Amino acid sequence: MKYLAIDIGASSGRHIVGRLEGGKIKLSEVYRFANGAESRDGHLVWNAARLFEEVINGLKAADEQGLRPDCIGIDTWAVDYALLDSDGKIIGDIYSYRDGRTQNVISAVHRKMPFEGLYSRTGIQFQPFNTIYQLYADKLSGKLGNAAAFLMLPDYLNYLLTGVRKQEYTNATSTGMVNASTHGWDGDIIDAMGFESSFFGELSLPGTVVGRFGDEVRRRVGYGATVVLPATHDTASAVLAAPIEFGQAYISSGTWSLLGCEQSFAHTDEASRNANYSNEGGMDFTFRYQKNIMGLWMLQSIKKELGDITFPELINLARGRERKYIVDVNDARFLSPKSMIAEIEAAAGCKLDRAALVRTVYDSLALSYKLAVEELEANTGTKYDSINIIGGGSRDCLLNELTARATGKRIITGPVEATAVGNIVMQMISAGEVDSISSARNIIKKSFDISEVEA
Repeated sequence: MKYLAIDIGASSGRHIVGRLEGGKIKLSEVYRFANGAESRDGHLVWNAARLFEEVINGLKAADEQGLRPDCIGIDTWAVDYALLDSDGKIIGDIYSYRDGRTQNVISAVHRKMPFEGLYSRTGIQFQPFNTIYQLYADKLSGKLGNAAAFLMLPDYLNYLLTGVRKQEYTNATSTGMVNASTHGWDGDIIDAMGFESSFFGELSLPGTVVGRFGDEVRRRVGYGATVVLPATHDTASAVLAAPIEFGQAYISSGTWSLLGCEQSFAHTDEASRNANYSNEGGMDFTFRYQKNIMGLWMLQSIKKELGDITFPELINLARGRERKYIVDVNDARFLSPKSMIAEIEAAAGCKLDRAALVRTVYDSLALSYKLAVEELEANTGTKYDSINIIGGGSRDCLLNELTARATGKRIITGPVEATAVGNIVMQMISAGEVDSISSARNIIKKSFDISEVEA
């Protein structure tokens, strides 16, 4: 069987076909496209119509390359969503989590239910862009007035493909409205916010079949396929592909860095809340106990501003400097600045040349990993000898080396395409070709380059 992972990130998307051959997973990238939030009416939004067209384009490309899939699964980033009217049509735009519209509603949400109460029920860290704040902003603006349904972004894309509405569990937990004990929507939170309970249907676990392509999609792409729910939150898919034992430490490294470990229960204690650790849903109602760190977004933004430099050149610049400046990479000032370079210089307190600018980001990221893993050890009562780095950032040899030095841990890297691999193995499990995540991880170890970093 052939399985297609449609992995859509905040800066790019890709369609990757996977299959089992000789006990190993073989991957073929068939399509890639650029992505990014657009400015519209003073807000940052996603072009949902274009995203769906890119989904269709990639489905066509797979067929044209002789890799027509039997099953497909879509994953994206978390927290962002579509609102549908009673006819099933999208209402307005899908806002980007980097839009600042929630800043004025956070205090109002916490008056309805203090954050301590939200955290004790959901275990979800505070982020100004959590879905609960976005939905409340929609309530105050009147956008919810004509809404009949609410779907997270990958659920919405699945709906466009099949006409079936399913709400997937791992992504739903990122909303800050799923109870960590019951694993379902928290009715008390929803009632306190004044949201329509009908928005929040039964949650489906990864591996659930959504349905087959609808007639119009089959006509456009030239074939039919079964849509399956992977872990639709991209980090959840990535962690499923980490070649680790349950409970070992990982960093999912990309635009965001997520440092944590899998746990069988949610940590909703005061220490976890104060450290801003999150308990996001995983396979079989496990949890990813992890911390969001700003990640490669800062380097991506610098590269975009400079315009005439490659990532290898940025790395070489940074290698030529010693550590001198440190900034708090989790400061909200770096979330969506007009100029990332200006914000870093302001935080450092001086003008920086290119080499010093990039080295500051690298050193600051490595230090943030050190502090986060120390919190992880304190809060779980476990010492971690190693950290497995997965995702696109695992290719950044300098960041890996600095992380090894800063943390004093063995750093193991790979697989690079962790999100797509996690998406594909979940489809394989759904189809019965692989029997468990444990088996899938053993296959992944044999299939991809997994290496140890020399500090």
